[in-house]
Amino acid sequence: MHPTRQYAGFFLLIFFLVNVFASAQSSPPLAPNDSAPAIYPKARRSDQIDDYHGTKVADPYRWLEDTDSPETKAWVEAENRVTFGYLDQIPYRNAIRERLTKLWNYERFTVPRQEGGRYFFQHNTGLQNQNVLLVADSINAQPRLLLDPNTLSPDGTVALAGDAVSDDGKLMAYGIATSGSDWNEWHVRDVDTGKDLSDDLKWVKFSAASWSKDNKGFYYSRYDEPKGAALREANYFQKLYYHRVGTDQSEDKLIYERPDNKEMLFGGDVTDDGHYLIITVSQGTEPKNRLYYEDLTQPDAPVVKLLDDFDAQYSFIDNDGPVFWFHTDLDAPRGRVIAIDTRHPERANWKTIVPQSADKLEFANVVDNVFLLGYLKDAYTEVRVYDLNGGFLHNVDLPGIGTAGGFPGKRKDKETFYAFTSFTSPMTIYRYEPQAAKSTVFRKPQVDFDPNLYETKQVFYHSKDGTRVPMFLTYKKGIKLDGQNPTLLYGYGGFDISLTPAFTVPNLVWLEMGGIYAQPNLRGGGEYGEEWHQAGIKEKKQNVFDDFIAAAEWLIANKYTSTPKLAIRGGSNGGLLVGACVTQRPDLFGVALPEVGVMDMLRFHKFTIGWAWTSDYGSSDNSEDFKTLYAYSPLHNLKPGTKYPPTLIATSDHDDRVVPGHSFKFAATMQADQAGPAPVLIRIETKAGHGAGKSITKLIDEFADTWAFTAYNMGMNVKLP
Repeated sequence: MHPTRQYAGFFLLIFFLVNVFASAQSSPPLAPNDSAPAIYPKARRSDQIDDYHGTKVADPYRWLEDTDSPETKAWVEAENRVTFGYLDQIPYRNAIRERLTKLWNYERFTVPRQEGGRYFFQHNTGLQNQNVLLVADSINAQPRLLLDPNTLSPDGTVALAGDAVSDDGKLMAYGIATSGSDWNEWHVRDVDTGKDLSDDLKWVKFSAASWSKDNKGFYYSRYDEPKGAALREANYFQKLYYHRVGTDQSEDKLIYERPDNKEMLFGGDVTDDGHYLIITVSQGTEPKNRLYYEDLTQPDAPVVKLLDDFDAQYSFIDNDGPVFWFHTDLDAPRGRVIAIDTRHPERANWKTIVPQSADKLEFANVVDNVFLLGYLKDAYTEVRVYDLNGGFLHNVDLPGIGTAGGFPGKRKDKETFYAFTSFTSPMTIYRYEPQAAKSTVFRKPQVDFDPNLYETKQVFYHSKDGTRVPMFLTYKKGIKLDGQNPTLLYGYGGFDISLTPAFTVPNLVWLEMGGIYAQPNLRGGGEYGEEWHQAGIKEKKQNVFDDFIAAAEWLIANKYTSTPKLAIRGGSNGGLLVGACVTQRPDLFGVALPEVGVMDMLRFHKFTIGWAWTSDYGSSDNSEDFKTLYAYSPLHNLKPGTKYPPTLIATSDHDDRVVPGHSFKFAATMQADQAGPAPVLIRIETKAGHGAGKSITKLIDEFADTWAFTAYNMGMNVKLP
């Protein structure tokens, strides 16, 4: 487990630029592989000290948490000058950017969804900053443009954040995100005319939309308008509303709230038969939830708390009248399908439809009166088809070892669609007919590269405690195992999230540069079910770092690479992973690339949605959790006089999920502590957030810089097609 406010203080800003950072302006530019320690912008050290359960902890760069202050803005500008001054000197940086641009210029589609006989899907001609939304009046009809987010801003930084189409296919609710913020604004568009209605819904975050079957309105969740800094203030007391089309947001009907529990999050979904509103109640990022429902056929029906023990994950699949089908991990850490008759909801009456298997059940749906169940088999997808009584019918014949997803639709539909991808196969869209067990290509992209030049294999290695961990390796055929291959080790390891095979242009360019791409499936993720997730959280979080370090050691021991040629990369929780590993084993890695990382494990819960992560991390407010967090917190385990590897930290000014103060404080501390000659730089993107909705232009620039930095500090001889 993503608007800025201006303050007065122009003269103060000029003061800091001219005086505090004068050394950065007057110093010679950093050169790659410089033999002397880099000269960085001087960051003021305060005397801030906090007491955590009797332990005094200094936080000298606390002021960098205030991203709106003139002092922080001046520091950001000075750091970016140093970073881009360094990157500008790398001779093949532009060649990498040109290759990224060329390869990214291919036609892409998403999985279609059908409503009212119309098909809705996203499309990108290649280099459009944002996907556009298309609609076709039949499966074979020529699609037409319904929404183009690229027209909403001149620089492509406004993105489509979600959409929902009414049952008759005539109205579409859609959300937009500006500059990567998690805050969304929702509107309603007439599908026939392509024009927006008057509806304007603000302060929506972490919410989808679900239409009532009369097509007159939809359910969504939002917060009250923030009283403080919208990009940093903690988000509590989400509420579920019903919006009637054509009315002002102030008239929206409050459906459900919990003033007694500020942490509850609500998702409202109308069942396909229109009979029930399913209210999924989560609390933080823990893969557990409550589930309530409301009978929409009865005026002012009460909300029924069907599942209120918060003891497992319950994902509503569909219903057969009053009988609800769920995908759950209750008493089945790898997942099973159960049926609950709401007329007799006692646990003794629950029925198992499809029992737990040896593989993890990742997703489930009902289309054409069969269950479509997606499993992870050692972190790649297998899709199995069952009848409604739980009898196995057959597997979906997938193109190979990779990742399949999608399969949307209703029980009455005769078709569905899915996407398939692998490390060297761009995402292809297939139409699938469940009863005929037939897949046909709907849209297949053409990319300017030869996948036959590459191979992927899966290996297994043992972590520090003996746990067997899988890892995918992708590289050009015929590589020599001489320890000299540049290798990128990418990881995540948290929040029950599974890393599966996927095609990305940046990784392809890395392969073309002669690199190996390695992706281990660390504990804390969801690849093997809830037990695998639980083995990498809270007091067991060190297992995740041990798994990643063991992957690096395996790659070196087996002659795939060596320390100078080994880069580690990860974002968000993966940024924490990289930060923790580089502080624990600075000698093991050749390059470190922590991106939008959670670096201050003592204060993460004080900003935006950070409190929700305590389910995986714990909280420094708890004395026992504090000991665990303090022991690995990247910020607090940097040590003066240490030789750290070349490090490029990345964050964004509009990241309101993992606020940029994490990376700011980590960068300032690491620069001060660095004893070796290797550069420690921070790249701070503007008008961008945690990653979702980032424009293609910004992505190309970002990866050109990342790969150039990595290659230069590995001494790679970069040659591209």
